[in-house]
Amino acid sequence: MIIKENLYNQRIVSIDALRGITIFVMIFVNELASIKDVPQWMKHMPADADAMTFVDVVFPAFLFIVGMSIPFAFNARLIKGDSPKTIWTHTLKRALALIIIGVYMVNAEYGFDASKMLISPAFWGLLAYAMPIPIWNKYSKDFPVWLKNILQYGGMLVLIALYFLYIQDTGERGMTPKWWGILGLIGWAYLFTVVYYWLVCGRLFAMITFLVLCVICNSINLTEGSALHQLPWFNFIAGHLTHASLVTAGVIISLLFFDRKTPIKINWPVIGFAILFFTVACLLRPYYGISKIKGTPSWTMFSATICTVLFYFLYWFMEVKKQTKWSEFFMPAVTNPLLIYILPGVIYYFCKVFNFHIIPGYFRVGVPGIVWSLIFSTIMLFVMKICNKYKIQLHL
Repeated sequence: MIIKENLYNQRIVSIDALRGITIFVMIFVNELASIKDVPQWMKHMPADADAMTFVDVVFPAFLFIVGMSIPFAFNARLIKGDSPKTIWTHTLKRALALIIIGVYMVNAEYGFDASKMLISPAFWGLLAYAMPIPIWNKYSKDFPVWLKNILQYGGMLVLIALYFLYIQDTGERGMTPKWWGILGLIGWAYLFTVVYYWLVCGRLFAMITFLVLCVICNSINLTEGSALHQLPWFNFIAGHLTHASLVTAGVIISLLFFDRKTPIKINWPVIGFAILFFTVACLLRPYYGISKIKGTPSWTMFSATICTVLFYFLYWFMEVKKQTKWSEFFMPAVTNPLLIYILPGVIYYFCKVFNFHIIPGYFRVGVPGIVWSLIFSTIMLFVMKICNKYKIQLHL
């Protein structure tokens, strides 16, 4: 891997804005999922609906932003002088942490036998959501080392204990990855893409080739009767390449925008890829439909189209027109995305353990519930602002 000399070395506010907006909407739709009697366009579409809503684009947008950040992350580490071993170790640790947290979150939701567990499932879930905070918190340099070690290693021991305290509904002890959870899927997609990005030295044509491979594997994996469809190892790889396609799309768009000596007024290659993403989505739709739950190639490519168009607008509005003041509202979440994702779960299980209700039932239905979800998302941004001020930041 070599340093990309033409890649921008300053902070890209439009990428931060897209990340902040995505996180805000993510918190909103996660809270909205517990609200009854909301319109279908504000919920995930069913698996067989052949349709998608804005809710179905939130997860792809996060993957897309992960991809957009990869070239900058590698460049920063190379400029810093990190060795290949250091970079690989950091990459593997980050991916593994996301996968571990994701699996714990999934097991907290379902698949347990409460009657056979030594602690209540709610308390188990509270610990599972809370322990990543002391383990992966970014402690300041003046923080006492002995206390840091107690918090980190203590948190690890608690997670290990939770594994053995978990009793499945089949009677077996220990957790299983029923599915990897949102964070786990991000971790696998990040790992697949970063490994390939490193191997090809971030070359644009090679990344385009990888995107094509991802879409092909995704399509084959969803084709009933194909020989590869029957192979478990192919199901595993192709399943994660589904999400890696969105990360890779983000890498490609990032390189097309920022791996150049001087910016251009109209980025025709990016416009061309937006059209290409849309065309591929339309061509594959009759065969696989649009489904987030199934992870169809049309869903990934329509999502890549939307993310590309949205980012192009933000780039024009913020980098060209210099309209950046409005984005400060979302910035507290940008530097602390993992914590703002975990914290609502901590609050939920805390309330469940102590049978505490934050709001009356009136705000869990219809329009009042939608309003509450917006208020809750806004509150979480202010909470992040406080956490950032007091150096409570998760860093993988």
